[in-house]
Amino acid sequence: MCTLLLILLLLGIGVLWIEARHRLRPSSPLQLRAHDWQVQHTPKSLVLEGWLTITNPHQRMEVMVPELGVDPTLLGNSDLSSVNVQTKITPHHPDEEARPDGYWAAYIVKGRKSTQVKVQLTFSSDQEVAINDRVDSVWVDVHWVNYGPFGRLHRRQGMVVPTRQPEPLQLADASFRQGDGCAVLPIKTHLLGPLDDTVDVLRHYAGGLIQPGDVLTIGETPVAVIQGRYAHPSTVQPSWIARLLCRVFHPTSSLATACGLQTLIDQVGPTRVLVAWSVGFVLKLLGQKGWFYRLAGDQARLIDDITGTTPPYDQTIVLGPDSPAELCNAAAQTLGVAVAIVDVNDLGRVKVLASSRGCDEALLHRALKPNPAGNANERTPLVLVRPA
Repeated sequence: MCTLLLILLLLGIGVLWIEARHRLRPSSPLQLRAHDWQVQHTPKSLVLEGWLTITNPHQRMEVMVPELGVDPTLLGNSDLSSVNVQTKITPHHPDEEARPDGYWAAYIVKGRKSTQVKVQLTFSSDQEVAINDRVDSVWVDVHWVNYGPFGRLHRRQGMVVPTRQPEPLQLADASFRQGDGCAVLPIKTHLLGPLDDTVDVLRHYAGGLIQPGDVLTIGETPVAVIQGRYAHPSTVQPSWIARLLCRVFHPTSSLATACGLQTLIDQVGPTRVLVAWSVGFVLKLLGQKGWFYRLAGDQARLIDDITGTTPPYDQTIVLGPDSPAELCNAAAQTLGVAVAIVDVNDLGRVKVLASSRGCDEALLHRALKPNPAGNANERTPLVLVRPA
């Protein structure tokens, strides 16, 4: 009996140590948000201007930003190697003038304070290239360093800036596909990102198509990227737990890499992952599968590791959406029809993550089983389902 108590005590101390080490790991309180981006078209060039706001919510900690740079990547439908890129970064600190030579001087963001940075990107070509026709989005990758009591952290945060958007589909041009007791309509949008708002996207592209009784769906990954719930693997620091446990997952699982599993640990904590893994492993030996995902929570199933989403998010780890039920109810109230967030694949698996009150989820399973939105580069994250 004493031996058992000693073992349990040591296990408890070990778990507390792991949890404490996880919670006390180096981290920076600084938050970066992109907003108010504008696109200017000229016959031979494309100019993007926007703002980055860096906020320090910590009450006392002062954090330095010794480096900040922007790396833009053009996204389009043809060869863009001849396009020249000019980048201009101008700090707009509340207590310090920007240098005229464009040099980024190390800046201290004090507790409960913020600062802003203006970014201007100019794309041009010496050749006869119609840039505006070839480019539809720009991936703006912000590389910045945080320096403080936690050490020196390199951070990387990318965002999509659409340069042109498809016109909303008109009802007269809509071509519904017939399904099992319903009709479905995939709806094309621009490449979505954190500069968008989910409800505004639904209203803009589907507002003129919906009618009473319809159900409007949006994929869980587009909602997550709009919420900014993705990260580059270079910013994830895998623990020994993640490096060890990831090896037992199926190679195609998003948790089969150290960074993928560490992303889950960062969401739910190492204790829950360890318990879920231990119990799940034992039950799997007894012939009962899937218990790890039940015990670890919804995010365990929703995380998409790199290559799991469409470019440019294929190089990032994407979480599941935050507060999906609240979002569905808010969208339904605005649009006047049922709204659902779904996860569908080409194997016929349909999962309704959340839906507004009164939504017919059985209808959605029948309608979405053929995966009308696709999982490639269709850019049709919205699907309108109409009962027959």
